[in-house]
Amino acid sequence: MEQVVIVGAGPCGLSAAAELQDRGFDPLIIEKENIVHSITCYPTNMQFFSTSVLLEIAGVPFTTVAEKPTRLEALHYYRMVSERRALRIRRYEKVTGVERKGDGFVVASVGRSGNAVETAARAVVIATGYFDHPNRIGIPGEDLPHVTHFFREAHPYAGTRVTIIGGSNSAVDAALELERVGAKVTVVYRGESVSANIKPWVRPVFDGKVAKGLIELKLMSRVVEIGSDWVKIETASEEASSEVVQADFVLALTGFRPDRGFLRAMGIEAPDGIIPPTHDPETMETNVPGLYLAGVVSTGRDANEIFIESGRFHGRKIAAHLAERLGAASD
Repeated sequence: MEQVVIVGAGPCGLSAAAELQDRGFDPLIIEKENIVHSITCYPTNMQFFSTSVLLEIAGVPFTTVAEKPTRLEALHYYRMVSERRALRIRRYEKVTGVERKGDGFVVASVGRSGNAVETAARAVVIATGYFDHPNRIGIPGEDLPHVTHFFREAHPYAGTRVTIIGGSNSAVDAALELERVGAKVTVVYRGESVSANIKPWVRPVFDGKVAKGLIELKLMSRVVEIGSDWVKIETASEEASSEVVQADFVLALTGFRPDRGFLRAMGIEAPDGIIPPTHDPETMETNVPGLYLAGVVSTGRDANEIFIESGRFHGRKIAAHLAERLGAASD
């Protein structure tokens, strides 16, 4: 029987594993893709908002060329941490359920070949993140093939008409990259202004492009329907109106959410909405004894409440609690 199984090899899962190692445990990580998969899904040229120091885990320095690390630098760093720490990771194995059994748990998973695997553990840490579950808009046409909730790079959209739904950092970054490759970009956002949390070194550039008419920004607006090469936009102003805008592609960059159903199936109290799953913030233990949360999965609807720079410390709380409960030498 494993002492501790961690579900998810993102930065917070890796950090939890390192903290457990420091307490004498030898945790097993099960990851459905490869380590820090969510970062591989970020835009190719993305630069983090956080400094490298705030993204460090496991006591390993994160040295970067600039103050704000790039996606590529982060991938190299977290890969290096996992290698230096010799973390036990079962890659490309999807956990399908966690069930209480006796004084521990059975973690059910499926390997690359489709084989069913069961792993017994004294304690389980859920660090699954949220990047696989975009916030859906729920409008006609959202599932058309030219609509996506992810943006990787601008080149495939060069010379096309692109509508971006959203007003966060991801939407603004995508708009700027798309404009640089010659795309005709329309940004549609329901707020009176794009997010106040836009990176301060990016906001003036975006505002300048909008002022020059190089990017069209429609505020107090929302896309209500998507067609094969168009979107219907409704604007909430003193004189409410609607219009149809031509669009070859639609990027619905509306954020992501944790999979609450996955948690509920384990017995965790995790209602849909803004209320976080039930857990003790001092230990990260859920209402199911021995079952813990680490990272963004512990938050409410707003995934920005917990990010790497704060979620990386969850493992320390979990390790301290398990060391007191189990003792590192127990088997």
